[in-house]
Amino acid sequence: MNIIICPGIHEIELTQSFVSSLFNPNVERGDQQLLNILVFPGEGIFTLSALHILLFLRDRLNNKLESPVIFIGFSAGVVGAIAAATTWQLQGGNVKALIAIDGWGVPLWGNFPIHRLSHGYFTHWSSAILGIGEDNFYADPPVDHLSMWRSPQTVQGNWTDPSIRFSHSQKSLNAAEFLHILLKSYE
Repeated sequence: MNIIICPGIHEIELTQSFVSSLFNPNVERGDQQLLNILVFPGEGIFTLSALHILLFLRDRLNNKLESPVIFIGFSAGVVGAIAAATTWQLQGGNVKALIAIDGWGVPLWGNFPIHRLSHGYFTHWSSAILGIGEDNFYADPPVDHLSMWRSPQTVQGNWTDPSIRFSHSQKSLNAAEFLHILLKSYE
């Protein structure tokens, strides 16, 4: 499984913290297949560029469109991630899912599962009109925007059931646990 990380516009250390908090290459988690973590190195305006993300992805996967890919985008990186995921799929690529972390205001529609993680309930419900997606998560109590990326293991919140649009919690857990559950479901 290939996971492409599409950071936002922020210090690179935040992305390094996110990756290390979620993926420890020295520890095998159960029967999980090996993950190929690809962190898009674009900075600034390039985080919005589907073209640059696609070029990076094609290079790293040696143009193997059949390789399953999960996109994880944060903040402005969600813009590039959704455009790249849609284009990758239109070109015949295998998009397993897109996970948007605090992509408030970004329309999310596609022919693949989409999940939103939000830094608070307001962001969660106000993003719903732009695509509610599948299972989602919102921080409760709300946290600052960068906490979702820097340290998802410290962000407590609720897993929401998409069939009950604006319900409160289905299950209480932290953002890292929610991400692990999502990734496991796509193995």
